[in-house]
Amino acid sequence: MSINIKTLYLTLILFIASIALYAQSLSDIQNAKVDQLSDEQIATIVQKAEDQGISKSQIPALAKERGMPAMEASKLATRINQLSTSGLEGENGNVANPAQRQVTDSANVGMSTAELDSLSKEEKKIFGFGLFHNKQLNFSPNLNIPTPQSYIIGAGDQLLIDIYGDSQQSYDLTVNPEGRVYIPNVGPINVGGASIQAATARMKNELSSIYADLNSGNPRTFMQIRLGNIRSIQVAMVGELQNPGDYTLPSFASVFNALYTAGGPNKQGSFRSIKVFRDSRQIAEVDVYEFLMNGNQQQNVRLQDNDVIMVPAVETRVEVQGPVRREGLFEIQADEDINDLIRYAGGFKSEAYSGRLAVRRLSDQARKMADVSKEEFGSFKVQDGDVFLIGKKLERFENRVQISGAVYHPGEFALFDGMTVKDLIDKAEGLRGEAFLNRATLYRTQEDMTLEIVPVDIKGVVNGSNSQDIPLQREDVLHIPSKYDLKEEYYIKISGEVNRPGAFAYAENMSVEDLVLKAGGFKESASDAYIEVARRVKDRTNGQIAEIFTIDIDENLEIDAGDKEVVLEPFDHVIIRRSPGFQREKLVRVEGEVNYPGQYTISTANERISDLLKRAGGTNQFAYIKGATLIRRTEFFTPKSDNEIKSEDLNEVKDNLIKEDGKNTEAENAILSRIDNKIGEKGGDLANQKGLASGEYKISRVEEVAASDSSRVAEVEFRPQELIGIDLNSILKNPGSRQDLILQEGDILSIPKELQTVRMRGEVLFPTSARYETGNSFKRYISKAGGFTDNARKGKTYVVYANGDVKRTKNFIFFKDYPRIEPGAEIIVPQKPEREPMSATNWIGIASSLATLGILINTLANQ
Repeated sequence: MSINIKTLYLTLILFIASIALYAQSLSDIQNAKVDQLSDEQIATIVQKAEDQGISKSQIPALAKERGMPAMEASKLATRINQLSTSGLEGENGNVANPAQRQVTDSANVGMSTAELDSLSKEEKKIFGFGLFHNKQLNFSPNLNIPTPQSYIIGAGDQLLIDIYGDSQQSYDLTVNPEGRVYIPNVGPINVGGASIQAATARMKNELSSIYADLNSGNPRTFMQIRLGNIRSIQVAMVGELQNPGDYTLPSFASVFNALYTAGGPNKQGSFRSIKVFRDSRQIAEVDVYEFLMNGNQQQNVRLQDNDVIMVPAVETRVEVQGPVRREGLFEIQADEDINDLIRYAGGFKSEAYSGRLAVRRLSDQARKMADVSKEEFGSFKVQDGDVFLIGKKLERFENRVQISGAVYHPGEFALFDGMTVKDLIDKAEGLRGEAFLNRATLYRTQEDMTLEIVPVDIKGVVNGSNSQDIPLQREDVLHIPSKYDLKEEYYIKISGEVNRPGAFAYAENMSVEDLVLKAGGFKESASDAYIEVARRVKDRTNGQIAEIFTIDIDENLEIDAGDKEVVLEPFDHVIIRRSPGFQREKLVRVEGEVNYPGQYTISTANERISDLLKRAGGTNQFAYIKGATLIRRTEFFTPKSDNEIKSEDLNEVKDNLIKEDGKNTEAENAILSRIDNKIGEKGGDLANQKGLASGEYKISRVEEVAASDSSRVAEVEFRPQELIGIDLNSILKNPGSRQDLILQEGDILSIPKELQTVRMRGEVLFPTSARYETGNSFKRYISKAGGFTDNARKGKTYVVYANGDVKRTKNFIFFKDYPRIEPGAEIIVPQKPEREPMSATNWIGIASSLATLGILINTLANQ
């Protein structure tokens, strides 16, 4: 029971606290600065007021009663009214919660894309509709201007009167509901309905009884009236508006400010005949188009208390479609014509055809079309619902001719009367030197839009033959070919031992020496025997494919004097052979327990493992000879090209040459510049040599085979290197024997320390490594790994020894002969292959075969 009482007390305390919180939020409202409040805070105030039964229209009055200045209360009324038109109200008319408002605020910055998307398709098309939905243009009255002398004073206005000069005095007066202000020692003065100018004269007369000098001919005391907090006014918004109703606005508010607050006219409302009534009499008619087109706000009159703004329904609205600056729906008045409509649409675009308009019109029974020429724009009577269709200019030229090919300035030119082929060539600044003069082609467009080819004798035209000079027509295209367009592009090639092999542009009188220089000169590996030149044979009647001749060079790689002047012809192929005795150094490496490990260069073509080991100083006392292995590159290894090796070497030279303080000598900078050029050339050569290297090609080929026949290649593993088991003891005892392998580039001779463990992996219960013990059998080591798993394929177990040799288990009937174990060995237990269970179809097939076999045997037995 005590628990229930405590719960009740706690609930009551929370309820009282919540009420206090609500009350506090409204009790502090008189101290708020409305301009500093966000829309979310305004929404919260409205929501909490409505929760307490206070309507939105009562909030400004409540705030004013609690001490909020009249100007701030007026601002608060405007902000609250704006909430109704900016998407803050929910479906039930209540203000949306701040979280919802936050999303709206983030999207409604000016006329954003999202804000436009909130409008209907028709609303987007109405000219001027977005004006009253743009948050960046809200027509708020400027409250920080000097007091207008024409301002009409009303109840609630705060008048600040300053007396200065010989006398000093200030009065802070508020106009009461009867339109009077009370001045001590003077009495009440009626200022309601008077302008600031008239009120100033009236007060000056009244105050002159206190300040006699105020109204004298040569006054030394002066008076000034200015507004403090201004009053709020009530304005009725009726007609075709988004949110019609009564609105509380600042007394400085204008028609546009009121329209914005009410959301502007709706899609049935007029933007051009908005009427303002005061005391049941129309005082103004506002045309929003005047502001949109000319920026004219003369009709944007200042409102007074109890003014009525009435938005009538639109009478004549038409649509403009096509290439104008602003497509859309426009309101047209009775005295306006098509010229005004085009002006409202921003005028024609450059591609618009302005000579005629098509009008789609609704008649009494159906639709009909009308054509309006440019001359009728001023007299054509526009009707409500008309759709004006503006076409585009034709994609055709009235006087265009073109020239292309071997002229100095090909392009488009204007056709004039009597223009000929020669005139067009002259306009293009004449023929280039490679122009083909025997024939040019004139492409002519005929009336049915088909092409006709007219041959032109350019040589005759250039020589002044009038009979060959053809008159041109509109859209003629003259093409003068180049000699080079009519034949293969000439080039020559050089390959082999030069620094930049490849194809080069052919030049007349080019010699072999010129081509070698273009290719960057000879490589160090170039042969000094001869240079071979292969030349195409045009006539192959005798079966000869190419003509081969040689050019002699000496040991300094200089071309023989007699061959220097041999002139190359187009498509010649110059080949520089490699010197037979030249070989780039080949490196091998020795690792592990030798006296001098590291890289070694192969000295002779038949250098062997024993020779390398001697050069490495032999093994040391820690070496495990039986574990020595040779690592060799496979056919899948892709070696670096000569250019790659040279680029890496040059980069190392560059790195070693650059000084940290940047103070290189002139000679060193020259070397660095040359190296940069060489590296750039090598990089270009590498980029142009993207073909598959030998190892990559082999991998690609094996993959193709594997993909085409999965039964032949179940799993392909491409290893760039592999272990080769060697018997180093035997090699050292018998140098030069078959086991003493000849070294190859990239070989790695690895001699480990003495190994003391044995590793078990694969299908054992606990894959691990165990200490090697002399005399322990294969099964002993398997037991140290927990034994075989149920999935172990015992008969296929094998051992990989430290030197790379492999031995497998031998099977004889029910007996297994397991390999012996040595230090560093690795026992591998493979997995049994997965066996798919026999399907019902397979069993049926077997049964059917057995039945057939049984019937056959029975038949044979009964014969």
